[in-house]
Amino acid sequence: MAELPAAGIKRLLAKHGGELRSSSSAVELAITVAEEYIARLAQEAGALAQKDRRKTIMDGDIQKAKELLGG
Repeated sequence: MAELPAAGIKRLLAKHGGELRSSSSAVELAITVAEEYIARLAQEAGALAQKDRRKTIMDGDIQKAKELLGG
């Protein structure tokens, strides 16, 4: 089950997609893709925090994880 709100994702798709409408299946797919990316980002950031012997993910961990994931 999706954890991200469909309404928010739909708004982002419209805002960054030229104000076009999105089908419900496109919104669901975007949610799935976003959740998968966030999961990979969190895993990478968590590994970086653990490597530094911390129990907290910091903004620098997120930024480094984003770079490592190609973003």
